[in-house]
Amino acid sequence: MTAVPEIGVLALQGDVREHARALEAAGVRTRPVRRPEELERVDALVLPGGESTTMWKLARAFDLLDPLRKRIEAGMPAYGSCAGMIMLADRIRDGIEGQETVGGIDMTVRRNAFGRQVDSFESDVRLSGIGDAPYHAVFIRAPWVESVGAGVEVLGRAETGSNAGRIVAVRQGRLMATAFHPELTGDFRVHHYFADLVRRATEQED
Repeated sequence: MTAVPEIGVLALQGDVREHARALEAAGVRTRPVRRPEELERVDALVLPGGESTTMWKLARAFDLLDPLRKRIEAGMPAYGSCAGMIMLADRIRDGIEGQETVGGIDMTVRRNAFGRQVDSFESDVRLSGIGDAPYHAVFIRAPWVESVGAGVEVLGRAETGSNAGRIVAVRQGRLMATAFHPELTGDFRVHHYFADLVRRATEQED
């Protein structure tokens, strides 16, 4: 039998338990990751929402930033939601001075693009390859993707309001990211999609 993948959830801040619950519903094991040695024990990683500048500073303080970069460069699958999307971007706009990312996805992300906390909203988004029904997405101080490189697949765009057409979900190889928080809904299709991606990656390595 194929071993069940173990997916870590970066547990520096954000919706750690919610992501773990959604991943376990997708049939994988989970582990919180706060230290480099914990990162080495997982097959993949979820970078949750939160505050991207705080997440970067904590990752640096916990000596995780460079190990994260090395694992992703080596092919570890990763999924980032909201602040996690910013962390996986190669380039950011409207970040604070000196703000760093883990990188890996050839995209430019604008921080807090949809507005501040009071501008949070919910909207249906159609996600390519993640079911036919629209996904009811929760946006909280959300970024959007301003541009992507040739190797990046756009999975979804905002469909309503003045920002309709903005890119809010992407994938590049074993990496994916959303501007919204799928862990806050009962619809775990995004987590199932990522879990399947991780299973395929681990089978290729076996």
